[in-house]
Amino acid sequence: MSSFKISGNIVDVIQQTIFPGTVSVEEGYITALARSSGKEYQKYILPGFVDAHVHIESSMLVPTEFARLATVHGTVAAVSDPHEIANVLGLSGVRLMVDNAAQTPFKIAFGAPSCVPATPYETAGAKLTPQDIRFLFEQK
Repeated sequence: MSSFKISGNIVDVIQQTIFPGTVSVEEGYITALARSSGKEYQKYILPGFVDAHVHIESSMLVPTEFARLATVHGTVAAVSDPHEIANVLGLSGVRLMVDNAAQTPFKIAFGAPSCVPATPYETAGAKLTPQDIRFLFEQK
C-alpha cells in the first residue's frame, strides 16, 4: 500500500462540521487530519457509505461485481439479506453469495434468511430448515 495526502473540505459527521483540511494516509490507514486555514476547496472528503439493507441478488450481480460498482459511488460496506437467492437455490445459493463476497475487500455482512419459503402457500425453489440456519450461523 502506498502513502498519500489528499486535501479538500473534510466532512466531520460526528461533530457535524465541514472544514478545509488534509487527510494523511499511510499503508492504508488514516494517520492524521490537519485543518487548513484560509483555503477553499472544490472537493469534499466524506466517510464511506454503508448500505444498511440490500438484496444483492436483486441487482442480478454476484457480490464481487456489486462491490465493484458500489465503491465508485462511495459505498464501502453493505448488510445483505440473501433470502431471495435462498428462495431459488436454498443453502447452496447463500453459500455461493458468501463465498463470492469473501473475494472482495468490500465489507458485506450477511443475515441468515430464516423464512424460506416466506409462507407455506408459496412456491419456492428451495426450503431452509432450522438446521440450515444453524449451519449458516456457525460458519465463519
